Amino acid sequence: MASFKPTKIHVYPKLGEKVTQDTLYWKNYKAPIQIKQFGAVSNVAFSPVAPYNFAVTAFTRIHIYGPFSQEPIKSFTRFKDTAYSGRFRSDGQLLVAGCEDSVVRLFDVGGKTALRMFKGHTKAVHLTDFTSDRYQIVTGSDDYSCRLWDIPNATELNTYREHTDYIRCGVTSKLNRDLFITGSYDHTVKLFDVRTDKSVMTMDHEQPVESLLLYPSEGLLVSAGGRFVKVWDLLKQGQPLVSLRNHHKTVTCLCLSKNGERLLSASLDRHVKVYNTTNYKVVHNFDYPASILSLALAPYDESIVVGMTNSVLSIKHKKSPSESKDSTSQQRRRPSYRMFVKGKNYIPKQDDFLVGKQVKEHLAKHDKQLKKFNVSKALDTALESWTRRRKPEVTVAVIKELNRRGTLKNALAGRDEQELSRILNFLIGNLVDARFTLVLVTPAEMILDIYRSIIGQSPVIDRQLLRLHELLERELDYQRELLEVLGMLDTLFASSLPRNAVELSLKNLCCCARMENNTFCLLEVL
Repeated sequence: MASFKPTKIHVYPKLGEKVTQDTLYWKNYKAPIQIKQFGAVSNVAFSPVAPYNFAVTAFTRIHIYGPFSQEPIKSFTRFKDTAYSGRFRSDGQLLVAGCEDSVVRLFDVGGKTALRMFKGHTKAVHLTDFTSDRYQIVTGSDDYSCRLWDIPNATELNTYREHTDYIRCGVTSKLNRDLFITGSYDHTVKLFDVRTDKSVMTMDHEQPVESLLLYPSEGLLVSAGGRFVKVWDLLKQGQPLVSLRNHHKTVTCLCLSKNGERLLSASLDRHVKVYNTTNYKVVHNFDYPASILSLALAPYDESIVVGMTNSVLSIKHKKSPSESKDSTSQQRRRPSYRMFVKGKNYIPKQDDFLVGKQVKEHLAKHDKQLKKFNVSKALDTALESWTRRRKPEVTVAVIKELNRRGTLKNALAGRDEQELSRILNFLIGNLVDARFTLVLVTPAEMILDIYRSIIGQSPVIDRQLLRLHELLERELDYQRELLEVLGMLDTLFASSLPRNAVELSLKNLCCCARMENNTFCLLEVL
């Protein structure tokens, strides 16, 4: 006697993410290295010169890490309160940082103590940066002022008091030593020229500004604040170009990739978004375990460093070409799987005595009922709540098998109101799904034939039949419109349009039309 063959569940293609060059590029990073800091990591900045060390500002300390070190190679701890905005000079020799105590400190990367201390602000200093000539520093504070300092003389050169709220971010021009830009919680972004005593351009971000970024050409400026990332054209008097709203919470930091073709934004929603700077569409996304405060990308995109509110510094290093090749050519297997198949491919020798082991057959619930020829119970099992909602392909496979055996009509007959309602609900939810239409049209027609005589006796069943009728009418309209479009395209691209697409649409249209006509005839009785 032949053994029972389980029902074959057809595997339908899943709509996964589209694999693009960006996906392959940004997924080519190793597992993150996580380093615990003394407090929330408020700023990360890379040195512009090799070996591209990076400074991490967290609580009352600034640690400098090597490209691949997990321990700081240098630490600055002479802060009386929380430190902010530790940044390198363009030659990588000096580092400047603000502090909650309103004092700006200048450090020699090779030393320990501060070379200069600039005093003049009255509240916390969150913005510090060097000008392009290396001899001046720009600072911004919670006292609503931004100041320009001379490094050799440790004196204040100018003060600007145009903002009406905290100044939390800013950037200096790398092409012109006289220009710098500040962003404030008063929703404005201001461009200053040190040759004048006031700002020369003002842009309204409409949200408290958290981060600013200049493109390498310095013709475009990016501002982040609230849920928005906005791009401004500085060559057209700050005209807004793009407004992006892809984050769910406040955007905290921005950075550019090595060639300026990709823009990265990080947010308190624990996501880092990667945008194509040509059309500003999201091409990739990184997820992190906590809200992100700081983000930096190493030169040549060798590392992605992220600082979070839970005091964790996350570092992702790019894989080497050999590591990338190994990961793609060899599929990793779990240890349990290796143990399970151990010895499976062993070939017995000529004198070995082979002892066979009977493999126990495990059948699904619906297969157990089919094996006993309980067709109604097999269908009931396939229509269980979890199966029909999460895995409708299993239910469709059972209906297809019952139809192949010629017992589908027996399985559908003799149903009470509740059981029939469950079957109709499944048909309403899946009949117009292109994957299941050809299979489900048959049981739908059988139900209409079997229960024709009781139409009008149950208001629940009548409402479901009306919904089914409306659903089919709407689907027929879609199909007709689709065929019209295909006809137009066929006229334009007769040589490139596949014929099977038209044939499949016609086949589905005929099935739905036949089903709709039967339903309409029955509904006339209601």
